[in-house]
Amino acid sequence: MTHFDVYAIGNALVDTEYRVTDDFLSRHGIAKGMMTLIDEAQQQQLIASLDSEFGLEKRASGGSAANSIIAVAAFGGKSFYSCKVANDGTGDFYVHDLHAAGVSSNLKPERDSGTTGTCVVMVTPDAERTMHTFLGITADVSVTELIPDALTTSRWLYIEGYLVSSDSARAAVKEARRVARAAGVPIAMTFSDPAMVRFFKPGLAEMLDDGVDLLFCNEEEACLWSDALTVEHAIDGLKKIARQFVITRGKDGALFWDGVREISIAPTPVTPLDSNGAGDMFAGACLFGLSRGWTPERAGALASKAAAAVVGQFGPRLPLETHAALLREFNAG
Repeated sequence: MTHFDVYAIGNALVDTEYRVTDDFLSRHGIAKGMMTLIDEAQQQQLIASLDSEFGLEKRASGGSAANSIIAVAAFGGKSFYSCKVANDGTGDFYVHDLHAAGVSSNLKPERDSGTTGTCVVMVTPDAERTMHTFLGITADVSVTELIPDALTTSRWLYIEGYLVSSDSARAAVKEARRVARAAGVPIAMTFSDPAMVRFFKPGLAEMLDDGVDLLFCNEEEACLWSDALTVEHAIDGLKKIARQFVITRGKDGALFWDGVREISIAPTPVTPLDSNGAGDMFAGACLFGLSRGWTPERAGALASKAAAAVVGQFGPRLPLETHAALLREFNAG
């Protein structure tokens, strides 16, 4: 019996978003468009500078996979998240916000001592997002956080590429894959960020193991993985690790390989405001559609429209009414 559409494992992070200038990134030596891991002291110093110069815009429970399965829940699906937060105030906020979004999880009132992870998201006027992340206790996410009964009754297992930097997280991914394969649950994964492919490629190969049923990546990640100069040349490399894959291409839409043919997913025109969460939304909307038995064309079209709606606003989540409107457009409301 299926209880969940998507079971995910990822880094639980409270996202704090700021609108910044390119000059701010330059003055602070921050690599634009990338996710960079930093320690707690660096995080606090950065936040102090951002609060002083710009002021906080938004705060929400997040992390790449969390954003995706929150989208699944908002579309009306059922999702489960395995993650780790501490017994601090930030952790309390995360648990409440995640469950309020309709996502089930392994998180309980009694949690380990420590510091809950946070991600500072800086958005420049060109809508590009740059992230500095302090993992905190989520770096210790492990097999302990897995709930096999929930995983074996799910339609998909979804793995976040950001987990690659943690030894215990990679071990958890290995065990989650084993449980999923034994239960016949298909496995999806996202590369998450170009920095993960550039600096942690061997770890990603370990997480991919004998391959996945569906891989999400963008153009840069696809080329970095395949050591290719163009997406066209990267495709052959992706076919070796994924039975199906999606390459998101920004304003050019997306390419969906369904195992037999290349399907072009048309872009949805939008005036960009904030690219943060666009890839997460694409994956969440696509997995929702596929879990409902939709064709790749239909699931990809919903994902394209949902991701464009995210880019056209500030913040990675859409209002519930926007999800409902999108479903009505696809005759699925």
